[in-house]
Amino acid sequence: MRFYNTLTRSKEEFEPLHPGKVGMYTCGPTVYDYAHIGNLRAFVFSDTVRRLLEHDGYEVRLIENVTDVGHLTEDDLAQGDSGEDKVEKKARAEKKTPEEIARFYEDAFHADSDAMNILPAHFYPRATAHIGHMIRMIETLVARGHAYEVNGNVFYDVTSFPDYGKLSGNTLEQLRIGARLEEHPDKRNPWDFALWLRAPKEHLMKWPSPWSEGYPGWHIECSAMSQEYLGDTLDIHTGGEDHIFPHHEAEIAQSEGATGKPFSRFFLHERHILVDGQKMSKSKGNFYVLQDVTERGYSPMDLRLLYLSAHYRSQMNFTWDSLSQARKNRETLTTLRDRLAAAPAVSGEDIAADDREAFLASMRDDLNTPLALASLLSFAKKTNVALDANRTFDIDAARNFLDEALRLFGLRLESAALSVPDSDEIRDLIARREEARRNRDFALADSLRDELAARGVSVRDSVLAKDLPQGR
Repeated sequence: MRFYNTLTRSKEEFEPLHPGKVGMYTCGPTVYDYAHIGNLRAFVFSDTVRRLLEHDGYEVRLIENVTDVGHLTEDDLAQGDSGEDKVEKKARAEKKTPEEIARFYEDAFHADSDAMNILPAHFYPRATAHIGHMIRMIETLVARGHAYEVNGNVFYDVTSFPDYGKLSGNTLEQLRIGARLEEHPDKRNPWDFALWLRAPKEHLMKWPSPWSEGYPGWHIECSAMSQEYLGDTLDIHTGGEDHIFPHHEAEIAQSEGATGKPFSRFFLHERHILVDGQKMSKSKGNFYVLQDVTERGYSPMDLRLLYLSAHYRSQMNFTWDSLSQARKNRETLTTLRDRLAAAPAVSGEDIAADDREAFLASMRDDLNTPLALASLLSFAKKTNVALDANRTFDIDAARNFLDEALRLFGLRLESAALSVPDSDEIRDLIARREEARRNRDFALADSLRDELAARGVSVRDSVLAKDLPQGR
């Protein structure tokens, strides 16, 4: 099994620190809004890595943090001390407490994860529950000369860590001449980043510390939580490409500065998605969450299969046409599974052997899911031809490979009888019913469900993020 390691900029054979056991950390959600389809791609990617590791016999311990404090609006700046706390900003806008906002969107995130068939992490540590560990780590960094305090603010001195920039390539020399940095009166160097910030009087979330009543910087949170649950050295750290700098670069400096040990042996990053060839943004009207997908009659599994049709290190272009193709592929696999389930178990040629070998080889070669999908669809085509011709072949071997591939891909398929016919009229009824459910007009929703049933379409409801009641 080989993965492309961002740290070394090369594919490497994967071997965990402890034989048979993998400590894996994924940067989880900042819980101030719904996860968009770009966020979901990152979590599906991490989930697929985990599924492959477990398929090959590793015992995986996955930690996925919940950032409910300290992530500021200007998170693209290296120092992490600019802007407003994202959770607090949303709380003020909605006239709720930060905790109400965080718990509501945390619930929404888990609902979306369930709909996408993402395996639950073993722990979802919240930043607000680990302030003490963060403070202790900052104290260690101050004692070791990596951090300093001025006016109740504590900053990491980047010049104290010679390896700064080894992940992203943003060395101090480059930062001096090109990075977007803002001056802070308490810093020694403009490229130093915040570990602890003194809270202004009006700040809603603050804790006592040796330096001030304040709150942690975003970067220190993952260093503290990963250490608490996985120890000083991780096997795999995943995230989106936007995490490489400054977030993961800062994590390395903090963690290795505090422990003197390597922070993570592998860094795996997935690339952003485009929507119709453009960067996704609310201002452009191309910003989508999972409910936008389901309202158009697509299954969350269609979206998952679309993600898998592109390599995680390639910039995928989301279009509704490409999602329709993913739906057709999903329906092909569903139909094949139902046909194999109905076929009598007979022995004969193992027509799955070559495609299974190619599928697994692709998955183990830096998670090459598009090539693996091509093998799976090739298998589906030849198996359907064999079934149509009443040809004798090893049915159990075919069933087993299909089930194995679906588990690795994380595809949860309904039977063909529950699939949505490719009809604009049917999809309009489904969209109207979803709107009725959102408006809590359950009488209309039930009426539309009965109309769909009369047309041969069974509907099974699942909880999606925006179905959750407000104020939880």
